[in-house]
Amino acid sequence: MHPELFRLGSFAVPSYGVLIAFAFLAAVALLRKRAPMAGLTKDEATDIGVWILLGGLGGAKLLLLVVDWPQYTSSWKAFLSILRSAGVFYGGLIGSIAVAILLVKKKRLDFWSLADAGAPCVALGQAIGRLGCFAAGCCWGSACHQPWAVTFTNPKAYENVGVPIGIPLHPTQLYEVLGTTILTILLVKLEPRAYSGQTFVRYLLGYAALRGTIEIFRGDPRGAVGPLSTSQLIAILGFVAGLVILALRRRQPVLEPAHQA
Repeated sequence: MHPELFRLGSFAVPSYGVLIAFAFLAAVALLRKRAPMAGLTKDEATDIGVWILLGGLGGAKLLLLVVDWPQYTSSWKAFLSILRSAGVFYGGLIGSIAVAILLVKKKRLDFWSLADAGAPCVALGQAIGRLGCFAAGCCWGSACHQPWAVTFTNPKAYENVGVPIGIPLHPTQLYEVLGTTILTILLVKLEPRAYSGQTFVRYLLGYAALRGTIEIFRGDPRGAVGPLSTSQLIAILGFVAGLVILALRRRQPVLEPAHQA
């Protein structure tokens, strides 16, 4: 675990921030490659990617604030600390989808074509971003006695995110890295689509199943709704939403884009 990539005097470059930036660049690069699917030029895909990123960041932090309201409203300093956190991914996904809906209306695009083009890009960004979580120590797992358990030892990580030090834990961050990497590959390899929205549906179903399972092994505080964590509840809702979209869209033909790069 290396929360700091390197240090120049008193200025530290966080590993998490670097990997999140790389995750965004990789996701946009893939979106540019898939831009014709949504009837976009590569430059248009980049612009849309930036706006969706901003919506995702806002949504992720907003859901984090809702989930941990007492913690972040206990003091002004605690409230400002939310700026250092990436937030809750599902909040980011909801924020990104909301921004995408606004963009498709403004630019007169087909939402399902854009969603299909972007789904593997989101999964790729997640895979790289979770490496950042592992480096920082956040999103840690519960106690684990298996051979693949990881033990965090860096006091700086404990200071930053509160990860337990010296205790073998489930490497939940790496579970998600592996799962979302496989999901990215499958989403691309299973194309072409039988209907518009199919790749997006596959992402919703696949990630909901993955995240809901990984949440069982998480050990960090992240909010709860009854016996479920917040993300488990949203994963269930996401899975149901995927099934509903599948039922409604499966007879819809693939929409040819108005223009291509």
